[in-house]
Amino acid sequence: MDLLESKAVLLNKDKIKSHFVYHGIKRLFDIVAATCGIVVLSPLMIVIAILIKTEDHGPVFYKQVRVGKNGKTFKMYKFRSMFVNADKMLDKLKEQNDVEGPMFKMKNDPRITKVGHFIRKHSLDELPQFINVIKGDMSLVGPRPALPSEVAKYREYDKQRLYVIPGCTGVWQATKRNEVGFKEMVKLDLEYINTASFSTDLKIILLTPEMSI
Repeated sequence: MDLLESKAVLLNKDKIKSHFVYHGIKRLFDIVAATCGIVVLSPLMIVIAILIKTEDHGPVFYKQVRVGKNGKTFKMYKFRSMFVNADKMLDKLKEQNDVEGPMFKMKNDPRITKVGHFIRKHSLDELPQFINVIKGDMSLVGPRPALPSEVAKYREYDKQRLYVIPGCTGVWQATKRNEVGFKEMVKLDLEYINTASFSTDLKIILLTPEMSI
């Protein structure tokens, strides 16, 4: 166990389950907020869809398998920000990964389209995830949903991230974003899970747009 792990509290699944009032309120808020988000932001989402379709005539939405609570997989929805078949280029780019550990991030990813650069910069590509929230696959706030290939490389310590429903945003996205590596991200996620509260979730939601400007 390294220094970052030694500073994090090991989580207790039973203790997390006992917070049923918090999780009930959070689920209700997720449904109401995500539904309102789709209604209010629908004009913007239509414009984004038209821009994506106009640029290269490819599909507007991108569906990707992610790992949710307790290792259950689901299809996560996003506005497509990369060229069609971008996944096939990943193996050639892995050596240029800017993050250590089982997570891929590249500052100047050549697979991203012109429209994709803009919607990613302002986190607009993630708006379709409101659908995942309504379905219950995701929450508005929680750990970033990982790819199955990433989870396959997780240690037991890292798997604690899977104790809760993943989120559209989280503490690392709303604060340090791309400045942290995988180990630091796990540490932040576990600290969030261990001290989660409705007020903390609201703070994270309010901070997220500021990090997207």
